[in-house]
Amino acid sequence: MIRFIKPLFAFILLAAVALVHAQVPQPPEVAGKAYLLMDVTSGQVLAAKDPDAAVEPASLTKLMSAYLVFDALRTKKISLTQKLPVSERAWKMPGSRMFIHPRMQVPVEDLIKGMVVQSGNDATVALAEGVGGTVERFVQMMNDQAKVLGLKNTGYKNPEGLTEAGHTTTARDLATLSTRLMSDFPEYVGYYAIKKYRYPGTPASNDNNRNLLLHRDPTVDGLKTGHTEAAGYCLVATAKRDFPNLQGRRLLSVLLGASSESARANESQKLLNWGYTAYEDIKLFDANQAVATPRVWKGKTNELKLGSRTPIVVSVPSGSAGQVKTEVARPEPLVAPFQQGQVVATLKVKLGEQQLAEVPLMALESVDEAGFFGRAWDAMRLWIK
Repeated sequence: MIRFIKPLFAFILLAAVALVHAQVPQPPEVAGKAYLLMDVTSGQVLAAKDPDAAVEPASLTKLMSAYLVFDALRTKKISLTQKLPVSERAWKMPGSRMFIHPRMQVPVEDLIKGMVVQSGNDATVALAEGVGGTVERFVQMMNDQAKVLGLKNTGYKNPEGLTEAGHTTTARDLATLSTRLMSDFPEYVGYYAIKKYRYPGTPASNDNNRNLLLHRDPTVDGLKTGHTEAAGYCLVATAKRDFPNLQGRRLLSVLLGASSESARANESQKLLNWGYTAYEDIKLFDANQAVATPRVWKGKTNELKLGSRTPIVVSVPSGSAGQVKTEVARPEPLVAPFQQGQVVATLKVKLGEQQLAEVPLMALESVDEAGFFGRAWDAMRLWIK
């Protein structure tokens, strides 16, 4: 089943970030072909280098494979305890493996751990066949899902990430995919924090998670490594840290084309640390808090509560929180009816005179039309006004 974009999340994810040049913190030098650092909590991109350049994703491909597997679990197409066969195709996969073989029937949960922790190409193919019926059908599902998620510069040729012509993506698309994976399937992303795993009866030579940051930084809890000769060393890393003004602030870094396993970890750590120190997050409004209550005409009530289903948070250069301003842009007059969840206005967030973001504001409650006399009375008042 293909999952559709959540409008509010997508809007915030793509919110414009316009800062005065002198106020923009300069990111550190990062050794890699491309990178992107996103504040997941606010949805803002804090730094990037060639974020739309086409690159090979290597095993970062498995993020999309996992998305489809998690969706199949959510829709009960498969279950965690269900055992899947290991085909000859899966068994003979080159590259990283969890070393399963055709005599085995492996539970889905163990295949997920093999795909996520060990980056097993054999586990990934077994899951692809279990969900899609065939690898080819599963790859078509991957490309269909990429379109739904808005991954405009991504094309998949296989589920595991081995080099193949036309199998490319971008740092920006990987950031979008990773944030959607975490937000859409919070019950399953804990697999990415597992540091060590080995399926019983398989060799113990490949049981450590290659994401070195999991072993170095206790705030890092994912997500995925990748490496091929053509792609270089790649890492999507995410961390969640608590601050006095905001608990659980999450950043995500995408680093592509580093020179070694240690380099991708070091450069990713550098990006995450810089993001946490150079920028701070400000929560402007809680989820479902009324941002504005403008006058409504011809309704059973004369006020409309406007807000957001999620907290409204913005990232600003550290020390500049006092310069943040907000204003609500909306049509006038507002005439009933309004349905709960209907987008009615926009909250514009500015740093000084520069716009940081635009967040859609929706009706937190429905407002029905007034009766005939109420509508007539308001119509007359509006005419006079």
